[in-house]
Amino acid sequence: MMSGNALRDLNTLPMSERKNDSSSKGNFTKPCNGNTIENAEEQQKKSPASIHINGGETVNVGVEVANSEVEYIESENLSDLEDVDSCLEKLFPGLDSKDWVLVVETLNNVRRLSIFHREAMHRMLGDLIPLVVKSLKNPRSAVCKTAIMTSADIFSAYNDDLIEFLDPLLVQLLLKSSQDKRFVCEAAERALEAMTASVSPMSLLPKLQPYLKNRNPRIRAKASMCFSRSVPRLGVEGIKEYGMDKLIQVAASHLSDQLPESREAARTLLLELQTVYEKSHDLSTTISSEHPEMSSWENFCQSKLSPISAQAVLRVTNIDREGLVIGS
Repeated sequence: MMSGNALRDLNTLPMSERKNDSSSKGNFTKPCNGNTIENAEEQQKKSPASIHINGGETVNVGVEVANSEVEYIESENLSDLEDVDSCLEKLFPGLDSKDWVLVVETLNNVRRLSIFHREAMHRMLGDLIPLVVKSLKNPRSAVCKTAIMTSADIFSAYNDDLIEFLDPLLVQLLLKSSQDKRFVCEAAERALEAMTASVSPMSLLPKLQPYLKNRNPRIRAKASMCFSRSVPRLGVEGIKEYGMDKLIQVAASHLSDQLPESREAARTLLLELQTVYEKSHDLSTTISSEHPEMSSWENFCQSKLSPISAQAVLRVTNIDREGLVIGS
């Protein structure tokens, strides 16, 4: 289940997409004062600079006072630390600092530790993750994006060892992939991809399911895309164990969702389920005469879904399958 903080974070997400032409390539310039929120660009023109957000809380926007260049280092280009012990001692003060440049530097050291010194970091995960989440919430894009890249490296390093700490990271990455500047969204999407590639689907899918019903369509779409990417990693036997009927119901519910990303993820998942279902029956030497409804994909859909949902699923899988045959 989602925590109260997770629900509160999701409920404050604006319904409109935030557009920004910021680039995700190379370096970027960003004001040093980071006291901004979602609509800060418009309200920074007002003085005194303050913004009201959901719940009546007032946040100071601040004034642009200087520019500073930040370099984002890809994981494969990170070098090892010269003094691991000294870095470990400074880790928590650095992440909790009000100096955003120091926070960015410390986050990059967390990435280095995760890559080169996994065991030394493992025992610190429980205390470390809340500070990474705090950085994910930071309104300064430099801190936020570096924290997102840190999350991706942590996923790759710790896999299922991270599952008990996953919820707050997942909430923030879904939010950031849905609402922030373009280059932040793209980084968050890559982190979500790292998550689905690293965390076992049996552990991850139950974590994703609550977000598939979130009231914000962008959250649903991002969660649906993660869900669709994760299911194939179950394999044939894993899908059977998880429940083909549960998975087809999830996919069917998103076929008519508001955003095309969600609908496309549902179509992709349905084609995967159809392939697994037909493959598993082709491998069977006989089809049980006691369960004739399980003899075809069409009968299976009709037995597990409402007539309208079954019709929609069959329309999608038949059309897409015909398209694959014609194009092959």
